[in-house]
Amino acid sequence: MLAVLEHDQVLTMTASAAAGGVRPGMRRGGVLALTPQALLCERDLAREQGARDDIALTLLQYTPEVAHAEEDSLLLDISASLSAFGGRLALCRRIRESIQALGFTPQVSMAPTAQGAWLLARHRRHAPDLARQRRSLRLASMQRRLDRLPFTLLPAARPYQEWLAGIGCQTLADLRKLPRAGLQRRSDKHILETLDRAYGTAPEMFEWVQAPQTFCAWLELPDRIEHAEAVLFAARRLILQMIGWLVAQQLAVSRFLLSLEHERGRQAIAPTPLEISLAEPAWHEEHLLRLLKERLGRLQLDAPVIALRLQASQVAAMLPPTASLFPEPGGTPGAYARLLELLSARLGSENVLKPAALADHRPEIANAWQAATDNDRRQPPEETLRRIQPQRPFWLLQQPLALMFRKHRPFYGSPLRLLSGPERIECGWWDGPATVRDYFVAESEEAACYWIYRERSGDEIRWFLHGLFA
Repeated sequence: MLAVLEHDQVLTMTASAAAGGVRPGMRRGGVLALTPQALLCERDLAREQGARDDIALTLLQYTPEVAHAEEDSLLLDISASLSAFGGRLALCRRIRESIQALGFTPQVSMAPTAQGAWLLARHRRHAPDLARQRRSLRLASMQRRLDRLPFTLLPAARPYQEWLAGIGCQTLADLRKLPRAGLQRRSDKHILETLDRAYGTAPEMFEWVQAPQTFCAWLELPDRIEHAEAVLFAARRLILQMIGWLVAQQLAVSRFLLSLEHERGRQAIAPTPLEISLAEPAWHEEHLLRLLKERLGRLQLDAPVIALRLQASQVAAMLPPTASLFPEPGGTPGAYARLLELLSARLGSENVLKPAALADHRPEIANAWQAATDNDRRQPPEETLRRIQPQRPFWLLQQPLALMFRKHRPFYGSPLRLLSGPERIECGWWDGPATVRDYFVAESEEAACYWIYRERSGDEIRWFLHGLFA
């Protein structure tokens, strides 16, 4: 049993509390006398407004025209979004699922006018038998359904409820039959204005929700979370908000940061950062959640999590997917990028690398690598790549291995026979000791090919193994 109090009086309650005798306006003492086990919560207007803003930001992924309305409701103009999301039924289902993922239960209705959809949704909240009549696509059918609704649904008409009921008004149709001039003199003018907007005889004006320039969302958890995998359920709320922001701004995210906040105060613990980089900018919920799930599966928490903070740290312009007339058999470039992102999230970005050659003659410096999802470093020009000799192997040792020298020949398991060379390198004097080497391709008695070099330092000559050919 749960009841929400405002100024120490019951504002609303659950069905079980109502069955126990709790009624709106009842004081705290009366509620506890009837149902001692009831849970009483004080209304928090700031958190309610924050929840409405979070829902509005999430719904921007379906339409850029979202507006706040009366009694904690939202209005969406989806006239241009029906075909993009598979029709009205599919769109309503996706909107409902997105709101439920945020932890709320919506009442969704559809009508040619925003005020008409609002009235149908409010009536359905109190009349579950109207489930099949919550959507009206034509103005005539909507007007017939509105005529059967009670006039008490209009907020402007509630102060005059007793007077209107005394003259025989029960529905919106009865209210519309009254003389307009007399009704306006004896009541609020907003009654007629609301009726005209609902029935489509007056224009509707809205102030649409504007997405912020940057995205940073915070969520306080209802309880402590001690396992990283359990963070995903709460993090999905923040991901949905970020997707709504991205779509509204026509952007895609290439790097975002999820901070796991721990204890505050005297025993404060620094937040645990979880940064996710993408090989290609994306904005799809399934892909972002999958990457986050893989990273959370590898994370060990040092302390329980009490709050989450999500920030889009790097974004790019949203580009529509391109389809080739003759697709490659190995998949699209986007599929390859998603594979790299998934492997990096599962194995760690330090274990999934791609070549990032540098313009340097020294192999140990030129043979550089970077994370497969990192696109910050500029690739070398094609001239540098063309200067790489084909005799150079792709497999270099982490540290060159010193070779023995027997009978005037380098020795590695067996005497090595020089096949080609030398390739002379003399550089590096500007950043340390000069590198003076002569590289050769050598072959052992087992026909294995190696890349060795002769280091010249004064009168002393030493041989090293630096690479292996496949």
